[in-house]
Amino acid sequence: MKSICFRVKFKMVVCNDAIAACDILMEEMFNGTNLDVQVQDDIHAQNIYDLKCLIDKCVLYGESNSILVVGPRGCGKTHVVDSTIAKVLENKQDDVSIVRLNGLLQTDDNIALEEITRQLKLENVVQDMVFGSFEQKMQFLLESLRAGSKDSQPIVFILDEFDLFANHRNQTLLYNLFDIAQTKQTPISVIGVTCRLDVTELLEKRVKSRFSHRYIYMFHRLAFSTLVDTLAFWLKLPDKYCKRKASYAIQWNKRMDTLLQDSQIKDEMLFRFNMITDMHSVKQMAAKIVGNCRDIEATSLPEEKHFLEAFKVLELDCKAAMLQGTSILELCLIIAMKHLTEIYESGEPFNFQMVYAHYKKFSERKSSMKTCPKPIAMKAFEHLIDLEIVKPVDHSSALLKQYRSMRLLVTSKEIENAVLHYSGCPADVKRWSFIDSIH
Repeated sequence: MKSICFRVKFKMVVCNDAIAACDILMEEMFNGTNLDVQVQDDIHAQNIYDLKCLIDKCVLYGESNSILVVGPRGCGKTHVVDSTIAKVLENKQDDVSIVRLNGLLQTDDNIALEEITRQLKLENVVQDMVFGSFEQKMQFLLESLRAGSKDSQPIVFILDEFDLFANHRNQTLLYNLFDIAQTKQTPISVIGVTCRLDVTELLEKRVKSRFSHRYIYMFHRLAFSTLVDTLAFWLKLPDKYCKRKASYAIQWNKRMDTLLQDSQIKDEMLFRFNMITDMHSVKQMAAKIVGNCRDIEATSLPEEKHFLEAFKVLELDCKAAMLQGTSILELCLIIAMKHLTEIYESGEPFNFQMVYAHYKKFSERKSSMKTCPKPIAMKAFEHLIDLEIVKPVDHSSALLKQYRSMRLLVTSKEIENAVLHYSGCPADVKRWSFIDSIH
């Protein structure tokens, strides 16, 4: 009985065309068409092709090799590797073994070796053997790999967070994997995935000499036109819904096309384009817009404000939020630093003594506030250093802390914006923030 009542109630809710449309879009976005994969495949088609050619040489011709996939986080490195492996396994699923390791999980060679044993299904073989030490166990497994020939089943090793494996003692695992890849034994491909451009500098000389020095460098390649097209895809109702609610669905899709061509919305999207690095960010933007559309009336359509409100939320800056969470004294010290930075336009650093003198001058001449004692102000200043709103120019301990050179890490615009939105900020402090520094 309860389930029947729930269904009736649910149907009453979704009779609102706008809410039903939003529910359909959310369902498609997170459980429907995997557009992320399609777009990523198009963007990184060349990288996928290059990596597949390398693995095919190992799988088809028994040619061992090693390669590093290097790029910033979120640029699609893991997607390229996963898509390539999926293509390789389409026709060769029983002819190749895949071993996946992660530097965050396999924190030393012993744990990594256990994982290799598990993934290669060699637990029973190792279980019957008696090893005096980890080195003997590793030697046995590696000799098993070395005992193979070019006709043995190829193995593809994927080492995610590759740079963390370089922290292992003596880099024994990396050395042996690269060594096998250089010899005519069991064909293996070693694929390292890392975000560190200087990763080869972390390798010991003997390890580096056995690496093939092949690289795939990746960068964020999301074009603005791709952003707009992808956003349009997530915001427009699919054909299967259009058949059921034809008139409303057509109106919805036309309105979305119109809004995406709106000059103000396009300018806002272009402004945020440099902050969007991957498809997940685009989907997050689309989800926020659709979420805002749930408050419209039954037969109404999305409006410009639903886009602009979503952009505003996504624009939230943690530094600005941090500034609004400071105390009045800390805010006054930040404003004093802002004025000192403006006085010395060449970017000359300042110290606590200069900041406190500037704050004291304001407090005594222009404000009804009581001047805080220097020790209390010093504590507030140290808290700002901990928050990384201000930082020391150098870490020399020769000077007393009140005389150490400092540099402000937030802009004047960010400070003024924080003061405007600061709840309960005294009027004279607000005025001080926007006027020229006191002389």
